[in-house]
Formats: sequence, structure tokens, C-alpha cells
Amino acid sequence: MLCAYFLLALADSVRGYSSGKVQVACGNMIPQHGYEPRQDAPPYRFSVDTSIFSQGDHITVSLQSASSSPIFFRGFLIEARDAANLNAPAVGFFILTDSHDAQLLTCDHTQGSALSHKESSRKTYFQAVWVSPQNPPPAVQFLVTVVQEYKTYWVWTPDLVVSLRGATPPVSTVAPAETTTALSSPFSSVGCGHSKSCLRDPVDCHPESDPHCFFLSFTTDESGHSGMFELSGPAEGYLSFALSLDKWMGNDDAYLCMNNGGRVTISAAHISGRTHPELEAEDNLWGQASGMAEGVIQCRFHRNTILSNRFDLNQSYYIFLAHGRYHQGSIYRHERQPLISTSLKVITGFPEDLSGSRSPLLIKIHGVLMLTAWMWSVSTAVFIARHYKQLDATLLGRRLGFQLHRTMMALAVVLTGVAFILPFIYRRGWSESAGSHPYIGCTVFLLSIIQTVMAVLRPSPQSSRRILFSWMHFAVGTTSQILAVVCVFLGYNQQLLLLPSPRSPAVLAGWLLWILLADLLLLIHSYRIRSKDQ
Repeated sequence: MLCAYFLLALADSVRGYSSGKVQVACGNMIPQHGYEPRQDAPPYRFSVDTSIFSQGDHITVSLQSASSSPIFFRGFLIEARDAANLNAPAVGFFILTDSHDAQLLTCDHTQGSALSHKESSRKTYFQAVWVSPQNPPPAVQFLVTVVQEYKTYWVWTPDLVVSLRGATPPVSTVAPAETTTALSSPFSSVGCGHSKSCLRDPVDCHPESDPHCFFLSFTTDESGHSGMFELSGPAEGYLSFALSLDKWMGNDDAYLCMNNGGRVTISAAHISGRTHPELEAEDNLWGQASGMAEGVIQCRFHRNTILSNRFDLNQSYYIFLAHGRYHQGSIYRHERQPLISTSLKVITGFPEDLSGSRSPLLIKIHGVLMLTAWMWSVSTAVFIARHYKQLDATLLGRRLGFQLHRTMMALAVVLTGVAFILPFIYRRGWSESAGSHPYIGCTVFLLSIIQTVMAVLRPSPQSSRRILFSWMHFAVGTTSQILAVVCVFLGYNQQLLLLPSPRSPAVLAGWLLWILLADLLLLIHSYRIRSKDQ
């Protein structure tokens, strides 16, 4: 698994982090550091010194800038694979011509089957030698990943194939595991809950009439020895479902319908942790049928109930439904939070019309508590302190305005503290894909704690340090409130929260404008009263 360890040390070493953090499947050409690859043509050229080879031949491969003015790159990964099946293990091995800039990796127990950078220094040219295996495939395709900077990289298959001398190159770069029948009509929701189990998004949508319907149905034959799955939904790249023992991604049995240039292929996969699916050669899927029309992917297949290398369909699982981009053999992160069935389901059990959600309950509670704390409790407390602190009424021996301000602020700190820990409970740690939202949220929580400590230790009104406290109290409070507003707007479009858009930012913006307008009106009102008193 040396290849897995280094395959984006590519990008991680560019940023200066320890490569020990990088965990990706061996042979997966996509860096797993939270950013998507560029989709434009790479500014680099990959070349070979011959297009024909024999068993054991040495072929020189080169990677360099494609323009006359050099464009630097910092990291790279190169593999050679069977052109007829790009998902198959790497073939042949590499020999270094310069050990200073590169290192050999071991993928699929083959020493030197992949080539990676060694240092993250800037480079404009690299060269090595690829040695063909003893039993080479008819044609070999090279796969290349190049990292320019941490957020900027390309994953592509160069438009060249080296062919075995005397062999006929394959027409396609992806070989289907089995002949797949074309589908001519949409799937139907008729029978959901009666003769078959269904999971749909939106709830109760009909794939035969709604092109925006994500639909999964499954049923078993009378003997219970096999099951049939039907999957459809609007997706440009791939559509997939997975069987999971819990509501957390990892150790899952997945099945993907992938759009490969207008032709839909079906593949089984295994998901280990929060990584890209590891496609597997699967001879146990049969009765395959697929199609794509007007942006909707459809696929149908059968599999035996009990298989040695797949989950037993007699057991109960949570069902995940997801979709995303698929390009040149690379599977990208799902575009939306997956739909997850509400409860466990025995695949061979009684037919049910299942329900599901794309937003976990803990994250919904997190959002509600944070909005309550900062858009209502804190705003109300600030209004009271700014405009009503001189009220003559008292409560428990203190001015009513002060008591209300303190109560509302204490409530806000408690709500913020509870809401703060919920994402960590759900994610089981830090989220690398939530952008700046968690960083700002941690800052807001820290400032709220500092503000509370300052309020508890505040000096008496007669103290000379009172003015210093007042300014610090104002500065910390105002900063935390501004950052909280920024955090709220960054949080509304988080995949896990899944708020309706674009209504959500409009509602939040309207509420913020109302708070500012109310504050301005109260300031004007206070000024006019003071003017009359004078």
C-alpha cells in the first residue's frame, strides 16, 4: 500500500503537511484533500518515445510544460494500465533516471508500478523509463495526475495509447464486464410498498413522470435466492446506492451506474472510510440493463442473495443514495449529501415504501440552536443593553434591563455550547470539507466564552478600570456578533444542512436587515428624546 500512502503526498507535501495524513485507495488518481480537479485542458504534455512495444521493452516517458514559457508543477503520479480496462491494476514497472525528483511506489504488490514526485520543489520537466510486463495487454494507456499548487491540479488520460506489436488495439478504453441491454422506457413506481421496496427523493415522486426523481427499487424472486435492483435519477456522471451497517460512510457495499460518454456501465464497489469507491471486477451481477435519456441515468441488475465478497441481502442495512461527477475513469465526491434511509431495512424482507433524509438530525439541531442563539437571543440582549438599560423597574434587586440582558446572553452561551459539540459528535472529529465555516464557528465560541468570563469578572461602576472593561466588552461582543452572522451565511449552504436555496439566504438577509433597521430606528428615537429633554 505504499502507493496509497504517497498518492497525494502529491498535494499534501505541496502544502507542507505530513504525508502521513493522506489516505487514498491504491490506484485512485484523485488527490483526497478537499478540492476538485480542474476540468480544462492541462498546461502540461505527457509523451512517450514509441507507440509500439514488445514484451520487456523499455519506453521513455516524459512530463513537461506544454507552452513555450515554462509552467511549473510540484507533484505528479503516473501509472500504466490496460487500455481495455482502466479500472484494472497497473501493469509493468518504472525505472528512475533521476532519483532526486521521483520515487517508485508499490501498487497491487508490484514494485515500481507507479511513479510519484519525491520533493515538492517546482519542476518543469521529468523523465523516466517504463518497462512492459512479461504478459502485456494488447494496448497500454498511461494515467497522469499533476499538481501545480495545493488547490490546482489535473487528472487526465493522455490521448495516446502504446500498442503491443502485432496486436489490435481495443476500440474502447473501458471494457464492460457483461453485455448490457439498453432500456427504452423509464422505471415505474407502481407496486412500491406492495410488490417491491422503494426509496425515493422527493418523497412519493414518480420516475416515469418526474425527471427530477431519484428512485431505487428492489425485490427478490420467489425462491429468495436473488434480488433485482432498479436505480434512476438526474445525474451527468454517476448514480449509486450503497448498503451500510450504520449511517456513517465506510465499510459499505456500493453499486454504481456510470455515464461513460453516453453509455451507462454498471459496477460494484467497496467503500472503505470516507474515500472514493474502490471499483471491483464483478462477475456476479447479471441481467444488466441501462440507459440515459434527457439527463436521467437508469440501470437495472440482478445479484445473488448470498455472495462471498458482497453483503448478504438477508441482513438489514441502511441504504444510501448518491450521485456525482464521473470523468475518464475517475469518480468524484457526491454533489449533494446522500439520501439515507430513516431505518434499517432487510433487502429480502417485506416490501416497504421507505423514507429517507439528506440532512442528519444532529446537524439540523445544530443549525436551529445557532440561529436561536445569535439571530434572536444575542440580538435581543444587545437591544436591551443599548436602548433599555436605564429602565427604572427592578427584578431581584437589579435593574430589569440588566437582568434581561444577562439572562439572554447566558442563554445564548448555553445554546452555542450545546450546538458547538453536535457536529463533532456527528462527524466524529473535524470536518475537512466544510470550508471556513467550522473555523469561524470555533472563533465565535471562543469569543463567547471570553465575553462570559469578562462579564463575571467585571469591575464595579466606580472602579477606574470600568471604562477599560466597557470598551473590551463592546469590542469582543461586536466582533463575535459579526463573525456569527458570517458563519450563519456560510452554514446555510452546507451539504449536511440542506436548507432550501435560494430562499434560505434571502430569509437570513431579511432578518439581518430587520435587526439593523430596528436598531437604527431605536437610536433615532433615543436621540430625539434626549434632544427634547435638553
